[in-house]
This record gives sequence, structure tokens and C-alpha cells, in this order.
Amino acid sequence: MHLGIGGEDAKRRRVVPQLTRNGVALFYDETGQGDPPILLVHGWCCDHTYFAPQIEHLRKEHRVVAVDLRGHGRSDKPPQEYTMEGFADDLAWQCGQLRVANPVVIGHSMGGAIALEIAARLPGWPAAIVLLDSGVLLPHTLVETLQPFQRALRTSDYRDAMRQYLTRFFLPTDAPAVKERIVDAMSAAPQHVAASAYEKWLRYDSAAAATACKVPVLAISSAHPIADLVRFRELCPQLVTGQVVGSAHFIQLMVPEQVNPMIDRFLAIGLPRPQPAGRPPDG
Repeated sequence: MHLGIGGEDAKRRRVVPQLTRNGVALFYDETGQGDPPILLVHGWCCDHTYFAPQIEHLRKEHRVVAVDLRGHGRSDKPPQEYTMEGFADDLAWQCGQLRVANPVVIGHSMGGAIALEIAARLPGWPAAIVLLDSGVLLPHTLVETLQPFQRALRTSDYRDAMRQYLTRFFLPTDAPAVKERIVDAMSAAPQHVAASAYEKWLRYDSAAAATACKVPVLAISSAHPIADLVRFRELCPQLVTGQVVGSAHFIQLMVPEQVNPMIDRFLAIGLPRPQPAGRPPDG
């Protein structure tokens, strides 16, 4: 299993190109050919390498653009608030610059909330969205239990708090070396990015976005789903769901042999007939 997460694996990858928006460098990786194009959006404190298995798989038939969100990976990390709306604005701008028309937006974790925001604010532009164990429509009780960690992210001990928090996203059967590698990489994120993005993610109105979303949606959950999928379907009747076996949160890395075929099937049968290509606002 190839896990291109940070470290030497990332250094061996080719130099990632960048676009500069209002003085902020935004990095991305692009490969493959074919429609619909795929836009890969990583999760909180991750980067585009967390989609390594999907990049290798999808590039065979699709143009694939995998981003490093503002504040993450090789993108610039300015002192500012990091919101789902802001991330969505960046991605729409990047796709406009790259002439990526009507993509399928695939987001993991927080990236799923960003994908949902894109579908809500740009109706008719994304062809569809795929959410991989994404924190949307979170149960109120879960949000309450996460408040102490949210506060801990603003303290001097935030890295220790992150390491402890991240251990809950793995199963005992997960490879210890892989777990350690992910925890080390994510807990190295700058405090101002980690704290702000997490706070805004928890406060994000995913219910309103789900109601506004009219494109096809696939949500693939881990062995322990975190989203309220019943409510999600009530607000977004076109929602299609799937669930993997034997993997916690990082399903795209741990069990790509389950995730990738579900994405393939969704792309084969779940997309509307091709429409004239549209571009997002240049913003």
C-alpha cells in the first residue's frame, strides 16, 4: 500500500506547481486526462498526498487536480481566519485559472464540507460531489464533546492535544507505522491554521449547504460514521451512501481497494448527462 504522506515520499514527488492569488501561493498537483475532471480536496491539517491511491487510480481515465488548501501542505500559511467559504472561494478561483470545467469534487473529512459548500454556492458548476468520511451534519452531541479539544488548540500544549485527539481516528488493526506517520504529519500543522480551520469547520452550517446542494452526492463512511446520514438524506434526497469495512477515518488511504470502486461506480451511473462546460467565477 502506497501512502504518500509528507516526509521522503513527498520529497520524491515531482515539484508541485502553484498559482498565486492576492499574494498567497496555492499549490496543486495535476495529472491524467479525461472527463469529467476530478478535483481532490484533502482534510484538516492534511495535504494532497493523502489522496495518493486515488490520484494513481483516477488519472488513468480522468484529469485529476489535487490541491494543497491555503494554510496546508506547500501552500502559503498567512495569519488569517480559515473558513469553509474561504477554501471554496480559493478552489473556484484555482479551477477558473486552470480551466477545470464541471469537475467531480471529492473531499475527505473537512474537505467534504468544502465540497458541499462548492455545490451549494455554485449550483450547476460541479458535476457531482463525493464525501469521504466527512464531518458534515454532525450530531449535536458530538459537537459538544469536541469543544474541549477546540479550546485546547488555542493553548501552548496544542500539539500534545492534537496527537491525543488524532489517535481516535484509527482501529487496532491499522498498521502502527502508518498511524504514527499520519499523527506526526498532522500534528506538525501551524497552530493558527489548525485552530482556526477546526473552529470554523465545527461552526459551518452544513445543513443549509446540504439543502442548497442539487448535484449528485456520494457519501462513503468509515466503519464508524461521523455524519448524521439520515438527516443528510432528508435535506439532500439525491444522496447515495456507502460504507467501508475494517477502516476508521482515513478510508482513502487504508482501504482504497474498497473506496476507489465505489467512486468508479458512482461516476459510471450517478452523473447527469454532459452539459455545456461551465467555469466558476474568476473572483
